[in-house]
Amino acid sequence: MTDYDAIPETALAWVESGTPAALATVIETWGSAPRQPGAQLAISADGQLVGSVSGGCVESAVAAEAFEAMEEGDCRLLEFGVSDDDAFAVGLACGGTIRIFVEPVGKGEGVPVATLRALTEARKERARTVLAIDLETKERRILALCDSDPLTDAARIAADADRSGFAEEGGRRWFLAVHNPPLRMAIIGAAHIAQPLSRMAQMTGFDVTVIDPRDSFSSEARFPGMALSRDWPDEALTAFAPDPRCAVVCLSHDPKIDDPALRVALASQAFYVGALGSKRTSAKREIRLTQAGFALAQLDRIDAPIGLDIGAKSPAEIAVSVMARIVEALRKPETRP
Repeated sequence: MTDYDAIPETALAWVESGTPAALATVIETWGSAPRQPGAQLAISADGQLVGSVSGGCVESAVAAEAFEAMEEGDCRLLEFGVSDDDAFAVGLACGGTIRIFVEPVGKGEGVPVATLRALTEARKERARTVLAIDLETKERRILALCDSDPLTDAARIAADADRSGFAEEGGRRWFLAVHNPPLRMAIIGAAHIAQPLSRMAQMTGFDVTVIDPRDSFSSEARFPGMALSRDWPDEALTAFAPDPRCAVVCLSHDPKIDDPALRVALASQAFYVGALGSKRTSAKREIRLTQAGFALAQLDRIDAPIGLDIGAKSPAEIAVSVMARIVEALRKPETRP
């Protein structure tokens, strides 16, 4: 998990070390606001800022409110937009409006330390979790998606869409802050395409692991700073344990390497499974996997030939097409079968 992602963990660490802290969360946006609902900023009493609620436009104004909230123990609901003189003063003049909820940690009506600790533990375990907040009463609930809580259905919809927002329940309006696990990608086969794809995936927010038992391919020199596994693909991918926040991309173009990985991936909950190869290669792969016991409905999960058809030729262009298809599968799963 990157420091940018670890906003709740950062605020908790500050408080547990004796430094007061506050959290600011985007709860609503209109127009061209630069950050979406759920985006967070952690502010410490000694002036440290981690995260972002506007890409830099209103952070200083939010921090000033957070310092006062830490002193007084109250929560604050802020709104910035093009019609607000304060917003112009801090640079939000691009036509967007945002509402931000500021809460001290462990003081007054702010988020209790125990609640924040429970949330960070759930995130550590890669559990899909939603923190529900009634902005009027300041009541908070941590929702695991298997709960019997009346808000669970709405929380599950929000988590599936990876989109924080409001839900009505019992005549009350709750903000559902989605805390999905970090995105991960397993690239099977350290081929030429894997080099630009791994970098693109990291820039898009994925934690990337490159798996290839061939030492000459999966070298630090070819993948500097990347997590590498030289175990056999089925063993490596089993240890990787793909879940609904994972993409699996097979690029070796070698059945001895790709097929074992695909057998594990197809039995997992990975949101995307793709394999490099022409239509003819894909047809042969389908025969092999069918003979291995997979049903055609299972094989339909494989994106093959891999990526969007954009006429890509070079390894980097093919990586662009694969990354675009993965983002589409993540953000618009209804677009394609």
